[in-house]
Amino acid sequence: MYSYLGLFLCILFVCCSATPLSLIGSRRSILRQVRGNDKSGHPDYAVELNATNFDDILKDTPSTYAVVEFFAHWCPACRNYKPHYEKVARLFNGPDAVHPGLILMTRVDCASKINNKLCDKFSVGHYPMLFWGHPPKFVGGSWEPDQKKSDIHVIKDAYSADLLLNWINKQLDSSFGLDDQKFENEHLSSNISDPGQIAKGIYDVEEATSTAFGIILEHKMIKPETRASLIKFLQLLVAHHPSRRCRKGSAELLVSFDDLYPTDHWSINEQETDKGSVSNLKICGKDVPRGYWMFCRGSKNDTRGFSCGLWVLLHSLSVKIEDGESQFAFNATCDFIHNFFICEECRQHFYEMCSSVSITFNKARDYALWLWSTHNKVNERLSKDEASLGTGDPKFPKTIWPPKQLCPSCYLGHDHKSNKIEWKQDEVYKFLTNYYGKTLPSLYKDKKIVGNDGADGAVKDLVVEASNAIVVPLGAALAIAVASCAFGGLAYYWRSQQKNRKYFHHLHSLKNI
Repeated sequence: MYSYLGLFLCILFVCCSATPLSLIGSRRSILRQVRGNDKSGHPDYAVELNATNFDDILKDTPSTYAVVEFFAHWCPACRNYKPHYEKVARLFNGPDAVHPGLILMTRVDCASKINNKLCDKFSVGHYPMLFWGHPPKFVGGSWEPDQKKSDIHVIKDAYSADLLLNWINKQLDSSFGLDDQKFENEHLSSNISDPGQIAKGIYDVEEATSTAFGIILEHKMIKPETRASLIKFLQLLVAHHPSRRCRKGSAELLVSFDDLYPTDHWSINEQETDKGSVSNLKICGKDVPRGYWMFCRGSKNDTRGFSCGLWVLLHSLSVKIEDGESQFAFNATCDFIHNFFICEECRQHFYEMCSSVSITFNKARDYALWLWSTHNKVNERLSKDEASLGTGDPKFPKTIWPPKQLCPSCYLGHDHKSNKIEWKQDEVYKFLTNYYGKTLPSLYKDKKIVGNDGADGAVKDLVVEASNAIVVPLGAALAIAVASCAFGGLAYYWRSQQKNRKYFHHLHSLKNI
């Protein structure tokens, strides 16, 4: 059996190796970082595109719209227009974007030979030339001057920052201004009334995952006593994280974990040495975190953000597990928060609620409802503190979840005097499953970034015996290989390493990989 499986994985690896490594390496989720300064000292906010990354970046961006500027670096008019373009780009691009996640501002240098065919596809006849459209419409697309109907539009007569922003405002029926500052003049949509907004949370979950592991590395929190709990949580991420990027990154970290943090040899100096190696394994891709939040963005700079993103991650994991994984997920989550969440009061409160559980979770439904109830208890505690101290977010006050606007069928009764709610728990579970399990990753499914769900049952469970008595279902990466040939090489490497690993490996269900 193993020989056939090894042959199968080898074929996968060979197929995938046909893709040039340089192309794979160039694929990125989205460049959201300031590129440096131009000669005038102004930061570059617009994303530089070329023929090798054009489709990938526009395919993966979370932004709803895109502006593509075609220019030539030798063109005096282009050089003079750049400061105007950057004034608008700084509103939408970069870690300090005023209105993030709405418009991706990009540029392509047609004077570079690598972009000749790309510029020809869009019939670039003068410089600078600006196009507007939904990002996926640019992927593999083109534009001709005599086209009667096109999803890509030329932006005309917008050769100043004011004119360009006025053109954008007309398209979006918005009132953005060049003087807008972050968290000012915001018209944030409340997630209480818009159930579809959670779809934007997929990017926040990626950022929260990346931020959490950045904190772990920065504070040197991987120790002999915390090692096993991190492995278990990584297992959960490999099998059920809603982002394929994060599943892949978690699997890569897990594959190398024994080498980076061996059980038989441990020192602070070694941890310092390994930190560089671990940091190269970006758990959700090299362009995360992006430096801003979308669904979890507060109306004030110091509210929501990471804590919100982490809660969304935990809920999304809770509704994806199967019955047999419910106790494992409970233990992995409680241990992860206890060992790696550095807000002391919150950590202690969460761990107390974990310790008070006296039953074994045999059903995924029970664990998901426990986490939901726990989150409401946290909100209830924090809402009292925030009300007395004035530290809450006025746009997003802590409240019992879900509100009636989102799930009226969840409510059986509500005693307003005691503020006690009687819930229809079956309806609550149905809401949670749909909200965090289906709607949350819907943007990825629309963009075809989620892995193939048709791999269910393609590979039988594998159990590899070893010396430790810890059950760690590391075989989930094998499912990734089956779901996507892009992960074939990783799975091949994984299988070649399994003989020397020190854990029991158990393959999770493949349907979410």
